[in-house]
Amino acid sequence: MALVYRPMMQLSGILFSLLGWILSCLTTYLPQWKNLNLELNELEIWTMGLWQACVVQEEGGMQCKDFDSFLALPPELRISRVLMFFSNGSGLLGLLLSGFGLDCLKIGERQQEQKRRLLLFGGMLFWISGITVIVPVSWVAHSTVQEFWDENIPDIVPRWDFGEALFVGWLAGFCLILGGSLISCTSCSTDVHPSSIRYVVAEQQDQCQHLETETRP
Repeated sequence: MALVYRPMMQLSGILFSLLGWILSCLTTYLPQWKNLNLELNELEIWTMGLWQACVVQEEGGMQCKDFDSFLALPPELRISRVLMFFSNGSGLLGLLLSGFGLDCLKIGERQQEQKRRLLLFGGMLFWISGITVIVPVSWVAHSTVQEFWDENIPDIVPRWDFGEALFVGWLAGFCLILGGSLISCTSCSTDVHPSSIRYVVAEQQDQCQHLETETRP
């Protein structure tokens, strides 16, 4: 039964990791990291992301403007850009390595130890990718909460609130960590893939036949 569950766990880990990586890339470019509702004009909603600020109007749709300078951004947004790029890159590398280490892949069936190492390294990369998504998203959320409850800011000044991209980022980090955990668990298993058993049996049969031909008079 373990031989059946192992490919299923690997496939589930890859699917969760793929979903997390796609959501991570989506979080990077979504402009809804912060939302701002104006009480004076409820028909406008301002949003801020890592790359641009947008205003959503009920009649005019969405209009966005890119940030002019990277250095002019708040510290949490600057570092979030770097971490999100690192997360997307490590997640993509984890997908490639884990894909080559899957038991269902026929390539390298005789090199089970190397495939196990690929799975383990891929699972670690998914963990790193998930953490580097959660850290910037949580940092921006923390700074938003601090600014929202800052007593030094007058009550008449509008406050930024959580945007939809933060929740997408948290979900992405959870999926990446879950996928990496499943893949790492299967890489630590000592089960032998059935295809490798067939190869060992075939090699032993070839050796026996070779010995029989040599011993015949």
